[in-house]
Amino acid sequence: MSVTIKDIAKRANVSHTTVSRALNDSPLINQETKDRIKALAEQMNYTPNFSAKSLVLDRSYNVGLFFSTLETGTSAGFFHDTVRGVNSVIKDEYNLVVKGIDDYAGGFPRITRKSFDGIILMSQSEQDDAFIRYVTGIGIPLVVLNRELVGVKAANILSDERKGAFRMTEYLIAMGHTRIAVLEGKAGFRSSQERLNGVKDALQANGLPFTPSYSVKGAYTMESGYKAMKKLLKAEPLPTAVFCFNDDMAVGAIRAIEEHGLRVPKDISVSGFDDNLFSGYLFPALTTVKRPIESISREGASMLLRLMGRQEMPDDPVFMHTELVERESVRRIEQGE
Repeated sequence: MSVTIKDIAKRANVSHTTVSRALNDSPLINQETKDRIKALAEQMNYTPNFSAKSLVLDRSYNVGLFFSTLETGTSAGFFHDTVRGVNSVIKDEYNLVVKGIDDYAGGFPRITRKSFDGIILMSQSEQDDAFIRYVTGIGIPLVVLNRELVGVKAANILSDERKGAFRMTEYLIAMGHTRIAVLEGKAGFRSSQERLNGVKDALQANGLPFTPSYSVKGAYTMESGYKAMKKLLKAEPLPTAVFCFNDDMAVGAIRAIEEHGLRVPKDISVSGFDDNLFSGYLFPALTTVKRPIESISREGASMLLRLMGRQEMPDDPVFMHTELVERESVRRIEQGE
């Protein structure tokens, strides 16, 4: 049988009202009593009944974690790191409800202040702006991750993806590559456009042209990376390096290259973006850009808790740095090759 507030009250020789107030940090209870009751609750393996608490305190004890979509363009690694980051902060204080905005095709009336105490949005597209306006309009605390907001106002945390792509492209150039191809991400996703802009910036800064035939659209999946690389392998001349806009596509690209009878990195170098869990264990291990999704998600969850505690929203976006991770999938081209 699960332990109840009345069980704790009996053991502590206080009323169940005192226990309830102590566990909810009521200012009516002194700190010594709070500490004693909380320690006793932990010893007795007490688990809060969120439904009962929500009725008493008029709160849902739900935190929503929304993605633009859970169907296409959200890789398993990206999803895993986001959920793990958020969950590591909210722990057992709230129920974590994970949804896709596209689950609400008929509109958002089911999203209310009674259904969510706060929402974190891992935003991948400007199409999410209608959702952002709705949530902020009904007064639910909101933190938007992954995409810099333009024309809508909410707490905002993201990585500097343009700089990350710029850094990777400059690295490929420094390794002697001038025929650099890209496998783009999902069309309409801001991350794909920002990474493409970073590539173009680096090429221009180094006096190299952007070659449209060396750019093929993918969809952030292994399959799309495989199919896009198959198209790219028809190019004449072949690129010496391929920058895939996420690590999942890089896996598909490596498979296509090897099926074509070529080797990575001897014949074609491959790099990625994200630094997923598996990237260091591929053969060859993948050179990539580390995007701190788990750290961004942790910071987003911490910021949401502060907003829910009535702290003010920061005025400016918070940028977190990307990092180049050099491994084995890119080789140096020597002069004359």
